[in-house]
Formats: sequence, structure tokens, C-alpha cells
Amino acid sequence: MIRKLRLKIVGISVIAVAVLLVSVLAAVALSTRSQMVRASESRLQEALAGHMLSGAQPGSGGGQPCFVADIYADGTVRLAGSGYYDLDNDALILSIVQDALQRESREGVLQDYALRYMRQNGMLTVRLAFTDCSQEQATMRSLLLRMGGVSLAALLLLTGVSYWLAGFAVKPVQQAWQEQKQFVSDASHELKTPLTVILSSAELAASETDGGKSRQYLDNIHAESLRMKDLVEDMLTLARTESGTRLPEEAVDLSDTVLESALAFEPVAFENGKPMEYTVQPELTVSGRSAQLRQVADILLDNAVKYAEPGSPIQMGLRREGRNAVLWVENRSAPIPPEKLGHLFDRFYRVDESRTGGEGFGLGLAIARTIVQSHRGSIGCTSTQGVTRFTVTLPLAKNEVTKRGSEA
Repeated sequence: MIRKLRLKIVGISVIAVAVLLVSVLAAVALSTRSQMVRASESRLQEALAGHMLSGAQPGSGGGQPCFVADIYADGTVRLAGSGYYDLDNDALILSIVQDALQRESREGVLQDYALRYMRQNGMLTVRLAFTDCSQEQATMRSLLLRMGGVSLAALLLLTGVSYWLAGFAVKPVQQAWQEQKQFVSDASHELKTPLTVILSSAELAASETDGGKSRQYLDNIHAESLRMKDLVEDMLTLARTESGTRLPEEAVDLSDTVLESALAFEPVAFENGKPMEYTVQPELTVSGRSAQLRQVADILLDNAVKYAEPGSPIQMGLRREGRNAVLWVENRSAPIPPEKLGHLFDRFYRVDESRTGGEGFGLGLAIARTIVQSHRGSIGCTSTQGVTRFTVTLPLAKNEVTKRGSEA
């Protein structure tokens, strides 16, 4: 599909430029031909205006060579003109004159002789002026060949450049396509385990006569169904956030939002033997959606509670740095290899690939990154000397920046 898209982009570009080049070529060719025809006709008009009886020789001066034939009523033909033409070939001249007289148009081209003619009817004679148009035709052929060659070379060059540039154009599409395929594959893999458990438990419950065991199988079905529900909700949240739909923004007291999250997770951390320590600078306001920003704080704290070393504290802070509000959550844990740090925010990614089951689906940090980016912020992670820290930077609301600036 990506290759077809790339070729389609190249095709559209080449066709568009080809139409433009053909239009320019046609315009130049028509303009050049029109100029040459006007020059020939002007020369023929000058030749027709000459007076043969006074001894003038039409077409014998400078410029495009021509000759004139006066045809009298008795059939006599009198010739005069430039020495460029062989006027002694009576049979050929007579054939040319007869061909021109038989034409209905008073001017035109005798293709068989490569001559342009113009006729003037007088009271006693018919005057015909002729000029060579072979040079005109040769010039047009040469012009078309040169321009055609240049256009063809330009199109070939354009095709190569377009194919190269199209590679850059489709790269985001290719990346999105790969991510979509990976997402479907990972989601299918995550759903496969609970579905297998549900189906197996349902079959066993249907064939089991012991009520206690049947109840156990039903509990398994219920637990795995809840697990599937959580996964589907996470995927829907991620899809909605990544869709780029702009929801109404409001002024959010980020300090209160972070405190609410910390107070909610404090008993959870205590039960896991991991005390929480947090310092939150008050009255930091950002523009966005309160529920989504609360979700970011929840995800970071939930991640810290899960993976912090037993008995080690979980620390969280919020402070103002310049025009930004900076939220950070850190915990002591096994160092995360540098090559894996860049993938922490990928969907369904786990540092420890063996972690499955109730330890999450690997969507939390991906959701957090998408929410932060939708709020024009950034999120990152560092892991050094046994301390893993997640940092979120969000721009303060304009009125907050103005207020702080005036206070300074």
C-alpha cells in the first residue's frame, strides 16, 4: 500500500509537470510559428506592392527571398524576383502558378513545393507572390525537437527527484501504518490470554458438577472479563486522545489536581510498604482538561507504586520553572537500560517482557504521553544510579505567566 501511495504521488507530480511543460511548449511553438508566418506574409505583401513595369525587382532586396508572377488574361506569365530561385524551369513555375490559382484561399502554403503564396487580383492581371517556407518548417521541427528533448530530460529528472522526495512524504504514513499494524497485533495478543481463560473456564464450568469448582470457574471468567474491560477502555482512551480532536480547554489548577492524585495513591503506596513523599507548589494554573491531567499524575504514581523497590519511598513534586510547570515522580528501582528508555512510551511496551497478567498492559505511559502532547507539553524519563524519574513539563496559562511577571 505504501509503495502504491508513493508511486501515486510521483505519478500525480509528473503528470502535473508534464501538462505544464506541454502547455509551455505549445505556447512557445505557436508564438514562434505565428511570428515567422507574420514575417513571411509581410514580405509577400511587400512583393505584391512592387511595380514590375517600372523595373523594380520584388523580393530581390534584403530579407526573406521571394518571387512574383503576373498572370495576364491571355495566359501570359511574367516572372520577377530574387536570384535565390531558379525561374528558368518553365514547367515547374507553371505548375506552381496553376496550383496557387486553383486554391480558393488568397493565401496559404503549397506543401508539395514548400512555398507560401499570396494572391492579389487586379483589373488586368492576377499577381502571385511566393516565398520559401522550408526554412520555417525546418526551424519549427528543430525547435520542437530541442524543446521535446529538454522536456523529456526534465521529466526523467523530475521522476527521480519526485520518487526520492515522495519517500520523505510517505514516511509518516508508513510509520503510522506500521504502528497501526503493531497496535492491532499487540492488542490481539493481549486479548488472546483473557479470552482463552474465559473460554476454558466456561467449558469447565459447564461440565463441572461440583458447585464450588463451578463458582471458581465463574470467578475466573469475571476477573478476566474485568481485565478485558480495562484493556478496551485503555485502548479507547488512547484512540480518542490520539485522534487530535480538540476538546474545550479551561483553566486548571494543576497544584490541586496533583494533590488529589497524591492523596488518592498515598494509602495504596502505604499498603505496599512504599511511603510517599510529595511537595507541591500551590496555585500553578495551566490550560487544558482537568480529568486528563489527573490521569497523567495517576499513571505516573501507579507506575511508581508497581515498580519501586520494596520499602523505598516514592517521591513526587510540582514546581514552577520559568513559563512552565514541572511535575516529577521518582522511585528507586533497577536501572532501565538506555536502549529501552526510548521505548517506554510505546504502546504495549514493557521493560521486562516477561511481565504479564495483572501488571498492566503497557498502555499507561503511552496514554500519558499523548495527553501531555495534546496539552502542548513534554514528558521524559531518566534512570541513573538506581533512581527512575519521570518528568512532565506543561506551559503555564498566559494569565499565570503575566501574573508572576508582574509580581517579579
